Amino acid sequence: MSTDFSDDFAGWPPTQTVFPIAGVDLKVLPGDHPFHSSNGDAIAENWARETAANPHLFDGRMIFQNRLALTGQGLAGEGHVIPFSTFMHWRRQPERRGGIHLFAYAVVETNDGALVAIRMGAHTANPGQVYFAAGSLEPEDLSDGRCDIEHNMRREVLEETGLDLRDAQAGDGYFATHNRRTVTLLRLFRFDLTSDEMVEKIHAHMLVAEDKEIAGAVVIRSADPQAQTYNISMLPVIDWYFHKS
Repeated sequence: MSTDFSDDFAGWPPTQTVFPIAGVDLKVLPGDHPFHSSNGDAIAENWARETAANPHLFDGRMIFQNRLALTGQGLAGEGHVIPFSTFMHWRRQPERRGGIHLFAYAVVETNDGALVAIRMGAHTANPGQVYFAAGSLEPEDLSDGRCDIEHNMRREVLEETGLDLRDAQAGDGYFATHNRRTVTLLRLFRFDLTSDEMVEKIHAHMLVAEDKEIAGAVVIRSADPQAQTYNISMLPVIDWYFHKS
């Protein structure tokens, strides 16, 4: 049976709401992403502006979705490997047509009722913003031509915080939310640590981490959207977490 891919998210739950999904199957196809192929000059011009403003940016490789579908079996997608510069140009577009950004949050819980996120460093693409340790899907997250979401979450959380998700109790299944052609996958991971203990571990990791991406750990105890300088993708997640039964 062919998958009914939709370009306009028809039939999906409303934007900025969190909903359960049955599974994830994200294929990565060979060749260039159509958005990359069609916008070469504009991508190069935008990258020149981006790096002039922030010379620390690195044009690495990431997975960018071309098509997505939400079915009873879960989330299905087809994507390609693109340069980060292509994504940076895409996200500047008012309607963000031509592709879909998908990434995953490991929602880290403490044993005293809090969530722990990170604040991004001043030299990153999202300086000062607060969100759960995460990063775009990369080629090293691929297994047999498909995105390994668990590997991506473990890798990103370990690199940025020093925490190993294998030491946590994983929640049942995945959830998702979407807004402006960006899809956020999420799964809960509960550590048997207090918020103070977790912050101490993260700050100790920051002293030895090779890549100084983060500026510190942030403890979240409410859904107040004004409590931190949250990345917009965080708002539906904290609202769902602190108001779910």
